[in-house]
Amino acid sequence: MTTRIVIDPNVCGGRPIVAGTRMRVSDVLDALASSVSVEELLEDFPYLTREDVHACLAYGARAVDHTVVQAA
Repeated sequence: MTTRIVIDPNVCGGRPIVAGTRMRVSDVLDALASSVSVEELLEDFPYLTREDVHACLAYGARAVDHTVVQAA
């Protein structure tokens, strides 16, 4: 588990954020999904690192990797 992504109930409503910032993981993922490049993110948010962005991607991948059970 990475220490770059944290959940603090007192910050951003308890949503996952990049540690030491108020940048939500969902904001990073939304930007990437909207074709914003990693370089653009790092330029626009200089407090983020490339490793932070990769940690957000890994967090998102883990968040959707679960079994789906459908009722018959």
